Amino acid sequence: MWVMAIMFAILFAAVKTGMHITVATPIGYSPDAEVVKYAKEVAKLTGSKVVITTDPVSAVKGAQVVYTDVWASMGQEEEIQKRKIIFKDFQINAKLISYAAPGVLVMHCLPAHRGEEITDEVMESKNSIVFNQAENRMHVQKAILIKLLGRV
Repeated sequence: MWVMAIMFAILFAAVKTGMHITVATPIGYSPDAEVVKYAKEVAKLTGSKVVITTDPVSAVKGAQVVYTDVWASMGQEEEIQKRKIIFKDFQINAKLISYAAPGVLVMHCLPAHRGEEITDEVMESKNSIVFNQAENRMHVQKAILIKLLGRV
């Protein structure tokens, strides 16, 4: 559920801001067709391009940013073993990253299951901005709390 919500949020943020986005998922795990249809309509207005694929290599070819998340979110624990098999070709590893643009940035919203959706090698690489991303999210969350609770 959370994985899908993050995917939708990123999809909409990309098209609203004019970015091209490719979503790569195994068969049966693609974003909802109505969501994709709406995103493509918005993309026409902003100059974005939306591609949905089941091929992780074509998805990262030339990519400037690669973003991943856990394969099973909270509430999907009973699917973990099944998803490890289904998603194995979608692991962000050095070989897959080699198809991306030079200097590609790698993101993950954390917590990561190292060795599953992302390897240690990539997570700790010079291309990883995973921990900067987490720090930025922390500051945004603090700002939201201040707004909701009022200044103290």
